[in-house]
Amino acid sequence: MVCETRLKPRQTLAQRKDEIRRMVARLSEGLAAGRIKAVIGPQGAIAFTGLTDADRDGVTDNCAFRLLMVAGSPLARAAIARAEALAGRSVDRRAVAAGWHSHDGRSWNTHGHKG
Repeated sequence: MVCETRLKPRQTLAQRKDEIRRMVARLSEGLAAGRIKAVIGPQGAIAFTGLTDADRDGVTDNCAFRLLMVAGSPLARAAIARAEALAGRSVDRRAVAAGWHSHDGRSWNTHGHKG
């Protein structure tokens, strides 16, 4: 995954993967508890509000979403389903793959990179 390639100085790939797993676990817990909210954009992209840059630890919302759908708790996936229902649209995996994202949960773009 793209987020795995964003290594910190002297960080191994195994360390980065562990760091990402911990971040996704915290995201899953935050979604289940309601501290973090999922927002679905008009093109079907997803963003998570309530996370600081430090909380994200270099992991994009798109990468976190992909991992969350595989390894997240059922309660976290239910929170995403509620966000989809509220938005009236599902997360579009093509929009996620294309790199659509939001930094504020309101405006959406790709900046010409994938996420």
